[in-house]
Amino acid sequence: MFKQAKSHLTTPRDLLRFAVSRFNEADLFFGHGSSNALDEAAYLILHTLHLSHESIDPYLDAKLLPDEIAAVLNILEQRITQRVPAAYLTHEAWLGDFKFYVDERVIVPRSFIAELLREQLNPWVSNPSRIHRAMDLCTGSCCLAILLAHAFPDAQVDALDISPGALEVAARNVADYDLTNRVDVIQSDLFQAVPDRTYDLIISNPPYVNKPSMQALPQEYLREPTLALASGEDGLDHVRIIVNQAAQHLNPGGVLVVELGHNRAAAEAAFPHLEFTWPETSGGDQFVFVVTREQLLVGLK
Repeated sequence: MFKQAKSHLTTPRDLLRFAVSRFNEADLFFGHGSSNALDEAAYLILHTLHLSHESIDPYLDAKLLPDEIAAVLNILEQRITQRVPAAYLTHEAWLGDFKFYVDERVIVPRSFIAELLREQLNPWVSNPSRIHRAMDLCTGSCCLAILLAHAFPDAQVDALDISPGALEVAARNVADYDLTNRVDVIQSDLFQAVPDRTYDLIISNPPYVNKPSMQALPQEYLREPTLALASGEDGLDHVRIIVNQAAQHLNPGGVLVVELGHNRAAAEAAFPHLEFTWPETSGGDQFVFVVTREQLLVGLK
């Protein structure tokens, strides 16, 4: 069908219709930047043609060169036959207005913590100028560490991850944002590489997918590193360590912010005496918790 399409499709409008039909026919899964076939098809077409991502409408009826049509069809075919997330095909992912380089060494950036950083974690951080040292634990592509550095311009940021490959991607993104003097990329199994360091703020979007959910993941998610997704039977293996060790790495008044997927009930059951706060995000109030150093010291006695 793709060979036949080369001689029949001539405009972005043609390609868009063809892509949506083929995406729906293949029953692709969306969740790495787009939520539906139309938006993802438009994104891939615009990216491949080196056009602004804002809207495909101005270009819908432009006549394309044969090489341009071939390039678009090639990336569409890869998306369908290999079930590769669009971000891996284009090597870019967005969190708000921030663009990051990504490849299959890291998960595709997506985090509700990014929304909270836009407001400098208000009201849990009442005075942003007092954040001098911050940590992004399980940093992956370093997207949240970079957002941290922008949200708190007086802060030095440590970005930790266990994966050497992820840290190579992280270092590239740090350099792209000219933050090498403020963001330190560190290989570490959670807190192990920084036993004596303390911080005013720690954020983490760690692995949190439980075993049953890992077994049911769509093919697109299986293209991501298992190391960055799986976290034991109930999805809390990493969260337990983070919660139990965070207080010793937080300064007085320090704050811990953790994203944990759909595991709110499991976390509250695991730490029944801990006073979590669950901020409202675009997805609801169950995906991120905030807790202070003082609450950790009391709730973990």
